[in-house]
Amino acid sequence: MRILFLTRSFNSLTQRLYLELRARGHEVSVEFDIADAVTIEAVALYRPALVVAPFLKRAIPEAVWRHTVCLIVHPGIVGDRGPSALDWAIADAEQAWGVTVLQAESQMDAGPVWATEPFAMREASKSSLYRREVTEAATRALHCALQRFEAGAGPQANLQPLAAGRGRWRPLMRQADRRIDWQRDGMHAVVRKVRAADGVPGVLDELFGVPCHLFDAHAEALVHAHPPGQVIGRRHEALQRATVDGAVWIGHVRRVDAADGFKLPAALAFAADAAALPERPVALDAPVGDGGWRDIRYERDGEVGLLHFDFYNGAISTAQCERLDAAVGFALAQPTRVLVLLGGAEFWGNGIHLNVIEAASSPADESWRNIQAMNDLTLRLIQATGQRVVAALQGNAGAGSVFMALAADQLWARRGVVLNPHYKNMGNLYGSEYWTYLLPRRLKSATVAEVMNHRLPMSADQAVELGLIDQVFGGDAADFLAQVRTRAAALAADAALPAALQAKHRQRLADEARKPLAAYRDEELERMRRNFYGFDPSYHIARSNFVRRVAPSWTPRHLSLHRQAAPANPSR
Repeated sequence: MRILFLTRSFNSLTQRLYLELRARGHEVSVEFDIADAVTIEAVALYRPALVVAPFLKRAIPEAVWRHTVCLIVHPGIVGDRGPSALDWAIADAEQAWGVTVLQAESQMDAGPVWATEPFAMREASKSSLYRREVTEAATRALHCALQRFEAGAGPQANLQPLAAGRGRWRPLMRQADRRIDWQRDGMHAVVRKVRAADGVPGVLDELFGVPCHLFDAHAEALVHAHPPGQVIGRRHEALQRATVDGAVWIGHVRRVDAADGFKLPAALAFAADAAALPERPVALDAPVGDGGWRDIRYERDGEVGLLHFDFYNGAISTAQCERLDAAVGFALAQPTRVLVLLGGAEFWGNGIHLNVIEAASSPADESWRNIQAMNDLTLRLIQATGQRVVAALQGNAGAGSVFMALAADQLWARRGVVLNPHYKNMGNLYGSEYWTYLLPRRLKSATVAEVMNHRLPMSADQAVELGLIDQVFGGDAADFLAQVRTRAAALAADAALPAALQAKHRQRLADEARKPLAAYRDEELERMRRNFYGFDPSYHIARSNFVRRVAPSWTPRHLSLHRQAAPANPSR
C-alpha cells in the first residue's frame, strides 16, 4: 500500500514507524509539514492510499483530509485532546496512559478512533517516555489501524464512547503551569516538573540570576540541608541545586539571554559560576544510590563487567569521551572475562556533541578535538584483546557511535532499536572512528558504499542481515537487560573463551601488520579536516541549523519518493 507520512520532522518515532511499515511491504514516502500548499502538492504527486501523521503541530489541510483518509498518531488516551498530552500526564502523575490513532477531521484530535494502545507510565522524562513507551504503543496501534483500513473495516465505533471517560481537552501547558517554587517544592516535585517539559520547552527558571530553561533533572537525597534554590555543587557538566528536602541535578539548560540560545550542559552554559562551586565526585563503581546521579557507572557481576554511559540525547562531548575512555580503561583492568558496554536507556550514542561544538569559540577546533577524543575511545576498544567486549544497544545509535560499537567483538541490540550508520546528513561529513577499518570486516550482504551513502535509518533486523549486529532480542528494555546479563555470564563461563581471546589477539596483530590503525585514522581525519576547515561550509551550516532547531525549508529527496519521480499507478 502506498502511504504518505506527513510529519514535522523525521524524528525517532517517525523513523521507527517508517521502518516498521516498509518491513511489512508498504511503500512509504515522507513530506515535511512546511506549508498547506506543499502538503496538498505532495498528496497530488504521490496519490497515496493513506496519509499517516506521526508527529504534527498543525492541522492537516481540509483539502487533504476531505478526500484522503489521514490517520493522526496522538500520544494520549482515547478522548484526550490538545498539544501537551504527555506533559499533563506526567504532571498529573497518571499511572496509565496510551497512544490513539484517529482520523483527521475539522476538530483537532476529535476524529473517529481507528486504534488505541495503553501503556503503564514510568517515572521518567517526557522524552524518555516518548522514545520508549509511546513509540512501542504507537507501533502496535498503527499496525492495528492499517489492518482495519486494508480490510475496509473503518474506525472502531466501540471506542468512541470512551472519549467521554478520562480523556478530555487540555490546553497547551504554559510556563505558569510548570513554575518551580523552590521554597515549597520537594526534589521529586521539581524533577517531575522538569521531566514534563524535557525535550521542549524546558522549565523557565533562573540560575545565578540569569533566566534559563531547565532540562535533564535528577533527584538526590542530601545529608546536610542547604537553602532551597541555592546552587551548591557540580559534577562534571551538571549543577546541583538544593530543594526543601534534598537536591536535584540539572544536566542541561538553555539561557534566555542568548539571542539564539540552544541547550548546553549546565556547567558549560554557566562556566564561570560553575568553576567556583565545589566538585561533588562519586566513584565510578559506587553502588546504585550511593553517591547519587552520574552519567557513567561501572558494575561488576562475577566475571562480567557492565559499563553504563547515559549521555543526554546520546551526544558525546570531548570531555565525556575522555571520561568514558578512562572508564573503559578502568573496566578493562578489572579481573573479569567479559565487558558489556550498555550505553544509555534511550541512546547507545549519537556521535560528537554538536551543541557543545556550536558554543565553542572555534567550532572547527572543537569539532577536531571531539573527533580525536571519539577516535581515542574507539581505539581503546579495538585494542582490548584481554576481554571479550560486547556492545549491548538498549537504545538507538547514530553516526560515529555506531562505528564505535563495531569495535566490540559482539553487538547485541534490543528489538526496535534504530540505527543511522552514516554521517552524510550532517553536511556530508566523511566520518572517522576507524569506520574504514571496522565496517568492511563486518559486512555480509552490502558494500561499504551502500551503507555509507544510505541516508535512511536502519532497523536492528536489517542490521543483522548486513552483519552489523549479531543478535536482536528482548521484548522490552527490562527483558533486554535481563537477557544481556544472562548471555554475558554464559559467555564468560564458556571454556572456549581463552582460545577465542588468543585468536582475537593474533587477528589484531595480523591486521596491524597488514595496515596500521594509525593509517586508517590519518586517512579519515584528512577528509574530516576538509569538512571542518575546508572551503565547503555544509557541515557548519547543517550543525548550526540542527542545534538551533531551524525548521526545514524542504523535504530531503532521499525521503520524498514522490519528488524523485511521479508514481506510475495511484492504486494501493
